[in-house]
Amino acid sequence: MTEITIIEPQLIESRSFEIISEILGEERLQQIPAEQQGIVKRVIHTSADFDYADNLVFSPGAVAQAQAALRGGCTVVTDTRMAYSGINQRNLSKLNSAKACYIDAPEVAERAKAQGVTRAAVSMQLAAEQPENRIFAVGNAPTALLALRDLVLAGKLQPALVVGVPVGFVNVVEAKELFMELDVPYIIAKGRKGGSNVAAAVVNALMLGCLDCQ
Repeated sequence: MTEITIIEPQLIESRSFEIISEILGEERLQQIPAEQQGIVKRVIHTSADFDYADNLVFSPGAVAQAQAALRGGCTVVTDTRMAYSGINQRNLSKLNSAKACYIDAPEVAERAKAQGVTRAAVSMQLAAEQPENRIFAVGNAPTALLALRDLVLAGKLQPALVVGVPVGFVNVVEAKELFMELDVPYIIAKGRKGGSNVAAAVVNALMLGCLDCQ
């Protein structure tokens, strides 16, 4: 019969990360750059999916650039309310940063109808108009990621980081591959996997990295 070891509530997360490290193994961990390990582990912790140890792709300097923006006080924009809710407000406040989600703004629905595009795409257009919006976390809609790509190519946006982890089957892989052609900081989950919880996990891990260095 399977036995369950009772662990004190405050120790559950730390034990979870110990297990993740044990399963990955020292050799695999050494292949992941030190500044990326906390992000990879937190995404695995969130999803229980060890594929992210291979699927998460970081552009050069992405972690450092994102953390500099967070320390300097910026706004993290999400494509869904779920990702917005998942980003730790207390840690954002400690860094004098903020979060925003424009998906349910009235003007977004109006613009989307007029343009014949998704609200997620228009929410990124609206977000790009605000200079404090420096980090973009896309966990659901590939159209949001493609809209960010268009804004970068048009010279209307220079983000500190784009977290591109939309999930699904339609244009998801293509959107990620196209975005990785840009010369902007990104953290991308290659393939079909991702989700709003993964987007929030990446941002939360970046913030923890900032706070650990304070």
